[in-house]
Amino acid sequence: MADPPPARLVRSTLDRGVATITLDSQHNRNALSRQLVSELHEELDAAESAEARAVVLRHEGPAFCAGADLKERAAAVEGDTSDSRGMVEILERLMDTPRPTIASVEGAVRAGGIGLMASCDLIVVDHSVTFALTEVRIGVAAAIISVPILRRVAPGRIASAMLTGETFDAEEARDIGLVTHVSDDVPDTVAALCDGVRAGAPRAVAETKRILGFVPALDRRHAFEEMGRLSAELFTGADAREGMAAFREKRLPSWNPDA
Repeated sequence: MADPPPARLVRSTLDRGVATITLDSQHNRNALSRQLVSELHEELDAAESAEARAVVLRHEGPAFCAGADLKERAAAVEGDTSDSRGMVEILERLMDTPRPTIASVEGAVRAGGIGLMASCDLIVVDHSVTFALTEVRIGVAAAIISVPILRRVAPGRIASAMLTGETFDAEEARDIGLVTHVSDDVPDTVAALCDGVRAGAPRAVAETKRILGFVPALDRRHAFEEMGRLSAELFTGADAREGMAAFREKRLPSWNPDA
């Protein structure tokens, strides 16, 4: 008799255009095992196929994510980079998908879990959450996850945490720019953000996400040229006509699910 398939570690739901993806590997504090990373890819595929308006990444248990699965990494064949490739692709997908991604964090975040969280556009954390980049304490560096982290935080603001592995709290994380919201009611704050996304036209929201990542890297003249073209295109588009008509007529636009 064949062994039953392993229990899933990642699941998702879709509600009013928002895909909520839940990490549920509580036995290892939602560590980034091969199975968890693979299933996270599958749930992102499902969200994209459903044309979700936003993606919320949340967790079960007392930890959002403990980082790499050290037991798996210790047993890996020397030189095997498959774990890293899968993780890199997850970070890129969260950063590059045109839909906003929101991390909903109510438990501790460590090491690679901070990179997973930092790849989301908006990060809502409970006031009690703590963080630590503990890689140096086991003889490695926060290498791959430095890419999303250092796109959010100036190096000098996070150097101490990366060099020492020291723990820091939610207020410091917000102060340095690592998280966007500290809340006493994380689900309520996330729900309000999702309502805000639903209120915007899908393409306008997607273009705004692109602007946030694209414009800072441009020189000023090129930025004005590119954004001028985009502004003209959007203002003459169907979404703008519908949005301005809805404003005049004091009604919700057609893309709002409550309309």
